[in-house]
Amino acid sequence: MSVRTKKMTEEEKMSENLNQEEPKTEQPKKEHVVTNKSVARPNTDDFDWNALDQEKSEYTEEQQKELASSYEKTFSKINEQEVVEGTIVNITDREIIVDIGFKSDGVIPANELRYKKEELKKGDKIEVYVESQEDAKGQLILSHKKARMMKSWDRVNQACESGEIVNGLVKSKTKGGLIVEVFDLEAFLPGSQIDVKPIRDYDAYVGKTMEFRVVKINNEYKNVVVSHKALIEREIESQRMEIMSGLEKGQVLEGVVKNITNYGAFIDLGGVDGLIHITDLSWGRVADPREVLELDQKINVVILDFDETKKRIALGLKQLTPHPWDSLDPNLKVGDKVKGKVVVVNDYGAFVEIIPGVEGLIHVSEMSWSQHLRTAQDFLSVGQEVETVILTLDRDERKMSLGIKQLIPDPWQTIADKYPVGSKHTATVRNFTNFGIFVELEEGVDGLIHISDLSWSKKIKHPAEFTKVGEKIDVVVLEMDVENRRLSLGHKQLEENPWDVYETLYTVGSVHQGTLLEQKEKGYTVLLQGVEGFAFNRGLQKEDGTTLKQGDTANFKVTEFSKENKKIIVSHTRIWQDEKEAEKENEEGGEEKKREPKKKAVDNIEKTTLGDIDVLVNLKADLEEAEAKATAKKTPAKKATKAKAEKKEDDAVAEEVAEKPAKATKAKATKAAKAEKAETAEETEKSEGEVEAKPKRTRKTKAAEKPAAEEPETKTEE
Repeated sequence: MSVRTKKMTEEEKMSENLNQEEPKTEQPKKEHVVTNKSVARPNTDDFDWNALDQEKSEYTEEQQKELASSYEKTFSKINEQEVVEGTIVNITDREIIVDIGFKSDGVIPANELRYKKEELKKGDKIEVYVESQEDAKGQLILSHKKARMMKSWDRVNQACESGEIVNGLVKSKTKGGLIVEVFDLEAFLPGSQIDVKPIRDYDAYVGKTMEFRVVKINNEYKNVVVSHKALIEREIESQRMEIMSGLEKGQVLEGVVKNITNYGAFIDLGGVDGLIHITDLSWGRVADPREVLELDQKINVVILDFDETKKRIALGLKQLTPHPWDSLDPNLKVGDKVKGKVVVVNDYGAFVEIIPGVEGLIHVSEMSWSQHLRTAQDFLSVGQEVETVILTLDRDERKMSLGIKQLIPDPWQTIADKYPVGSKHTATVRNFTNFGIFVELEEGVDGLIHISDLSWSKKIKHPAEFTKVGEKIDVVVLEMDVENRRLSLGHKQLEENPWDVYETLYTVGSVHQGTLLEQKEKGYTVLLQGVEGFAFNRGLQKEDGTTLKQGDTANFKVTEFSKENKKIIVSHTRIWQDEKEAEKENEEGGEEKKREPKKKAVDNIEKTTLGDIDVLVNLKADLEEAEAKATAKKTPAKKATKAKAEKKEDDAVAEEVAEKPAKATKAKATKAAKAEKAETAEETEKSEGEVEAKPKRTRKTKAAEKPAAEEPETKTEE
């Protein structure tokens, strides 16, 4: 029955009652007289226009209040989002109509009650959840499923708080456990909470009704976790306490393998579990406990330790058998050869199992006579059968060290015979350092080629510029230190020292063509024929005043050559400077030759006019000869002093360029001071020579004039 029908029925009843109490009174009808003349208009001044649109109620105001109060009493007060009880008024294939005492009936989908649809009938009471009092169509929205869920959540929360044991139906299997229906809710039963023993077949529990305890609820995600193991543990707790109280270290018990992990196995001792660590399964190395044990296997174990507070028991299996070191051959000694299998390989070495439970270590340094740093993986692999030599043996500490390089002779014992000093060989480049190259002549025999022994002429900054790792290189044995296992090798010694040839070719003063290569702080490196030289900045000036630049080719004069230091100093400036000095000397020599005929003519005239003046002529010759000797002595001495000073300066600057570039400024200042001092000394000496020559000539002239003046007097007297 709809709400509108119910409302109309109640209004009709109330109106009938009122009609019986207050009979209606008929009003007399007014007759309208229509005439052919003009129609009379009514007076509208007193008309109530406000009451025109108002309907006339059949009830008084008091009657209306009474009617509304009686109508409201017929409905119960309903709030949204709460569970109420309703009555089924109609059942169809798709819907179930429920009356909850509201102004309209609610509709519930039939599939929400399909679990007991056959039992339902009109008039049955059910619980429903009020979702909305009125939707867009004015319909009351109810839900029986949500009402059951809210009621179930209340019961589940109550069971979790009180620890109540609940019954549930195992519906299906899921990842990691089972799905259980508890209070019409789906709960999760983890596989670890099914039983105290590991369960491997979950399908065996599907469809069973079991007892559970609610252990965890997540109201946010609506998750429920139940446990059946908690009920079993409560029963065996008393048994566990009894077993723990009777345990003793060293006691041997029988147990069943309950679970196997990567680090060991859990053994059920009849209500209490113990752990056998992987290292206590066997005296030998065990990679996986499954190699020794199987699930549900019955074994005897020994109790190694236990903790009553933490309820932990440590068990052992290998302790039931004697230690393999006790059964090791007593005749084994250091130096004996033994065979074994590699069980572990690390960077520092490898462990070899001689017999099960007895292992020895082969350190990586005992695998090869070579001094190269390597790892054990380069020599051995797990599972490989090897023959070794016992190096150390300690039965008390149960330790043994082995070696495999001792199986072959030490190459350094015959190194002097095989690689004598001066012999030539081919080696393999192993690695580089800043100071040289390490090469390997054979396995275990290494040597060093110093960077200075790589090339006679080429300047090498790093060995990587000369060769590569893994390449072959020819070497010569230079030195040998057998005690420290060191070989000094050389590569440039395979060829003759070109500096022997350079010594004859690049003599001081010789001129050669060269090209400026690389600029340095003090000058440029110059590429000559087969070798590099060095030209200072002061030696790059041309005759026209310009300066040579990088890449220019010109003639250079060798100013210094050092075979020991492999150094050639050249200069372009010295070429034209020496030419000018030679021309100057030639000009000075020509003037002296011109002066000699004039002097001879004067002498003849004097002889003819003055007579026999042999004494004066001899005196003049002696003075000129003395003057020439003095000049000849001073000139070479000056040149030698100047050349020596320049050579010292060049040596100092060259050493600074090669060894101490930081002193370039100081050397330059010193050189300038020395040059200025030498020039000052030269000018002083020249001025002194001129002063000395002038008085002599003056004295000679006076001596010549004096006899000439006196001679007439002598003749007159005669």
